[in-house]
Amino acid sequence: MRSRLHVTASEPDSKSLETMRKFSEQYARRTGTYFCMDKSVTAVVIKGLAEHKDELGAPLCPCRHYDDKQMEAQQGFWNCPCVPMRERKECHCMLFLTEDNSFRGEDTSISLDEVVEATKGMSGVQP
Repeated sequence: MRSRLHVTASEPDSKSLETMRKFSEQYARRTGTYFCMDKSVTAVVIKGLAEHKDELGAPLCPCRHYDDKQMEAQQGFWNCPCVPMRERKECHCMLFLTEDNSFRGEDTSISLDEVVEATKGMSGVQP
C-alpha cells in the first residue's frame, strides 16, 4: 500500500495529541528508535494518530489507506505500534526509525509546541 496523507476537517482533542506525543517519546526510548531528522514528519504522524484515537478509539496508523478504518482499528494490526513495528522495528510512517536508517534524527523527544507549530494550518491528516 502507498503511503499518503490527505487533509480533512477533524482536529484532534488536545488531550489526545498530548497522549500520543508522550506515547511516541516513551516508545522510541524503550525500543532504541529515533524520530525522523525532519521533525515535521514526526509531528504530522503524531497528529494523525491522535485524530484516529479520537475518531476511532484507537491510534490507527495514519499513513495507510483503509477501505474500512473502523474495522481496521478493531482488528488492531495497524494500531500504533503496529505489528510490523513490534515484530521487526519497521515503521511505515517513519515515526520510529532504527539506528541504521538514513532519515533518523538524534531525538526521541518532541514538544507539544513543536507538534502544534509543525501542523499549523493542517485541519487534519488522514488517509
